Amino acid sequence: MSAPSIQVSIINSASPAAQAQISGSFRPYANHWHRLIVFAWHGQATSLLNHERRIANIKIVYPVCCGIDVHKSFLVATIVSVTKMRTLSYKKDRFSTFNKDLRSLKHWLIENNCYDVCMESTGKYLVPVLNVLSPELHVVIANPKWVRAVKGNKDDAKDSKWIGELFCFGLVKSSFIPGKEIRILREFTRYRCKLVNMRSSEKNRFQNGFTVCNIALDSVVSDMFGKSACQITDYLLTNEDPKAQHCATLLQRSLKKKAVAVVASIEGFQLTEEQKFRMLQIRQHMEYLDAAIQTIDEKLDQMTAPYAAAIRLLCTIPGMKRESAITILSEIGTDMTQFDSSKRLCSWAGLTPGNNQSAGKKKSVRITRAGVYIKPMLVQAAHAAVKCTGQPYYKVKYENIARRRGKKRAIIAIARMILTAIYHMFKTGEVFCPTDLQQIDMPEELKEKHRLRKIHNAIQLLKQQGILTETFVAPSCA
Repeated sequence: MSAPSIQVSIINSASPAAQAQISGSFRPYANHWHRLIVFAWHGQATSLLNHERRIANIKIVYPVCCGIDVHKSFLVATIVSVTKMRTLSYKKDRFSTFNKDLRSLKHWLIENNCYDVCMESTGKYLVPVLNVLSPELHVVIANPKWVRAVKGNKDDAKDSKWIGELFCFGLVKSSFIPGKEIRILREFTRYRCKLVNMRSSEKNRFQNGFTVCNIALDSVVSDMFGKSACQITDYLLTNEDPKAQHCATLLQRSLKKKAVAVVASIEGFQLTEEQKFRMLQIRQHMEYLDAAIQTIDEKLDQMTAPYAAAIRLLCTIPGMKRESAITILSEIGTDMTQFDSSKRLCSWAGLTPGNNQSAGKKKSVRITRAGVYIKPMLVQAAHAAVKCTGQPYYKVKYENIARRRGKKRAIIAIARMILTAIYHMFKTGEVFCPTDLQQIDMPEELKEKHRLRKIHNAIQLLKQQGILTETFVAPSCA
């Protein structure tokens, strides 16, 4: 496209005042039009000349705000303010991430009458900045997806400036950041999750150690860490010359019926001293992890004492245990005003289908990767809920969806139903009650469509029973 065509298209889409401004701006740059950057937004035009952005009738959400680009050892802050001439002015500074400099950053912002701050989410590096700036300042944490600059034209100063400009016009979506008490509780539950995963890895490693030594005990017993299996493994690892026949005397209760199979799975084993040493180290590590998890659970019981009512409320849901309730509580908190609706909460947890459509073709609609910690816990609760016979609500829903969509999609749908129920339970304070749960978030158009379908089915049933004639025409259902 040539320079004149760009000028005409932009001037025609701008307001009369902006047309004159843009036309005058283009004349000195007629031979260098590619160096002139013009922004068109909602039918209004703005021009960026010599690092000064002139804005027309664009809505300003934050007249004075700050964009911060945070790194490990330093941060770059740019204050964006709107002048009386409807232009944007910038003030930039660089601070280290030490507490003294962070307090200096806070005083610098207050001195410049800047109480609205936007930062890009950068893992744990933003937490020290957030601790110092809040609650005196309004801090918004933005997802990097929405504020990422174009590659090839970015540095620390430009990134902070770009974040500040987007925030000034209200184009940045705020991420969910719970209060400090919930954040500390979240650190404990996530650490507990890591310890449980480590213990599971060690159990698999311990079991595989016997497999490579020609001991197929896991093929006979249902639990390699049950009482009888633990006595057999202790005997094999602690004795210098273990005998397979002796293992039959260590069996208890119902496992005595499998004595022949147990001995056959152990006979001919090849267990060296080095392998014994390695598996003893693995078992010692498992014992340490068990003690650590128990200690964490005791501390969590103390920390969740103020939230006892909320935990009891969550435990009324089928399939929900206390550990799952504490984890969910630590991820979303109890204040549901952070989310506009249950759909926003489900989207934040990664339980909603994606929307990827181009040229009229719908591509992948799989769920997002969000909710790394809350999603597995909800799926775990959903698996338990669909097996609950005392309250078969989710069991019936799961079976109906699984027949049409498959088991994997069905279990995700049940997890979303549970999270939707949690949202409304926290919002209303009511215990779990599945009455009309599926229609809580149903749009009005879909509700009306379902109502008309029910009326049509009822009329068809009455015609089949001979109560109504075939020529009967239903009146208006409005």
